[in-house]
Amino acid sequence: MATDKQPTVIKKYANRRLYHTGTSTYVTLEDLAGMVRKGEDFVVYDAKSGEEITRSVLAQIIFEQENKEGPNLLPVTVLRQLIRFYGDSMQALVPSYLEFSMNNLSQEQQKLREQMAQAFGPGAFQAMEEQVRKNMGFFTEAMRMFAPFPQTSSGTSETKPSAKSEETTDLDRLKQQMADMQAKLDKLASK
Repeated sequence: MATDKQPTVIKKYANRRLYHTGTSTYVTLEDLAGMVRKGEDFVVYDAKSGEEITRSVLAQIIFEQENKEGPNLLPVTVLRQLIRFYGDSMQALVPSYLEFSMNNLSQEQQKLREQMAQAFGPGAFQAMEEQVRKNMGFFTEAMRMFAPFPQTSSGTSETKPSAKSEETTDLDRLKQQMADMQAKLDKLASK
């Protein structure tokens, strides 16, 4: 985000504490992550040497975020692909490609959010998820109503042997397959 405002200076001390010079307070990596999310620009300097270390602090924020519980943003395959580019002849092209791709993703993300809000309202995703659950429940109930074989308490179909043993084994296999499918549908519906 390009602005005319000068970036905030953050100093990193030997004890790994980060000092926000604009507010004269110590901050955490989580505070810096919040600043990034808000679009606030900052630059980090090593307090002793004066060396700019913004890149390593941002990488540390990403590392911390990836180690938190919940879904990760960077799949293992992407991390491996990035590592493969180091030392490769394509290494010089990767940063500009990634920057271009991330800018486009950011622009499209905002457009998608606006379109979803206009089309479905602010709670669209939760409503769609709830509707999927309801539809799965209806489907499971319909499958139970039309199940050709009664269910036992164990969830498997009752089978009765017939006179023709070869036909019986084929029929028994089909019944078992249908019972297995019903059990899977029941399991999906309960999620």
